[in-house]
Amino acid sequence: MTDPIRWGILGTGNIAKQFARGLTSVGDAQLIAVGSRAVETADAFGDEFDIAHRHASYEALVADAEVDAIYVSTPHPFHKDNSILCLQSGKAVLCEKPFTVNAGEAATVVDVARAQKCFLMEAMWTRFVPAVVRLRQLLADGAIGEVRMIQADFGFRAGVDPEGRLFNLALGGGALLDVGIYSLSFASMILGSAPSQVVSTADIGATGVDEQSAFLLRYAGGEIAVLSCAVRTSTPIEVQIFGTEGSISVGSPFFKSESLTIKRGGEETREEFPLDGNGYNYEAIEVGRCLREGRIESDVMPLDETLALMKLLDTIREPWGLKYPSDG
Repeated sequence: MTDPIRWGILGTGNIAKQFARGLTSVGDAQLIAVGSRAVETADAFGDEFDIAHRHASYEALVADAEVDAIYVSTPHPFHKDNSILCLQSGKAVLCEKPFTVNAGEAATVVDVARAQKCFLMEAMWTRFVPAVVRLRQLLADGAIGEVRMIQADFGFRAGVDPEGRLFNLALGGGALLDVGIYSLSFASMILGSAPSQVVSTADIGATGVDEQSAFLLRYAGGEIAVLSCAVRTSTPIEVQIFGTEGSISVGSPFFKSESLTIKRGGEETREEFPLDGNGYNYEAIEVGRCLREGRIESDVMPLDETLALMKLLDTIREPWGLKYPSDG
């Protein structure tokens, strides 16, 4: 595939707008279609981003023969059905994180993608920003020796809205699914997706969602990840990686970091990585790369790792007694 990747966006919320802005920084991509549940919202989104094809249903979007790939940007509980709808129509899918609400849903989506031989990837955009690409290279080169510990946090203070996405259990609300997945995915990227021990605790708020939580992961080699997330508590949003010969600090906010600070042997160096665009462009570039190479998944954000992370999310919240309607 040498022509531009022609994108459609399923959903018209804030994250959809961020992705649309990101696509403007991708030279070999075109945003040509949007799908909404109403013609008014599809037209409004289309007007804002100069999109030619405005569809008043998701079914019409996936039937659009000119669309190559679809970004699924709806709330968490709808990711499964929306992604399957796209995949069954032969569209490549980039599905916003968290991939689904639970591991069972995730396995169903992945099974469909593999049966259809259709591209699918979790939209963990952090993996593809230049600072994090450089971080992986540094760690692979042994810049700080053997990694022994990771500390990561992602917390912000939002006003409580029982009907809003963050605080509504029916919409998969709470800190763990919304921002905890960032810290967990970062640790998985470095230490692996299968910790040998998981310990967690959470504060469950009045609406029934986790407002803040912390989790401790131990791995087979004794490595430890100390992670936390919150939607009612602001935190630095940093990652610290400690090795046998030094440490690396990932600049805040780590999910779209533009700097790394490396400490080793009493010396400290800082590397800068200014973002080109708003950061969402890099995951779109990865999708384009994979499609042009004939891949049905990314080796940077592979589906088996996404499945393992969804299982880990389930394991973490099980002791809290936190269940979502879609858990059944």
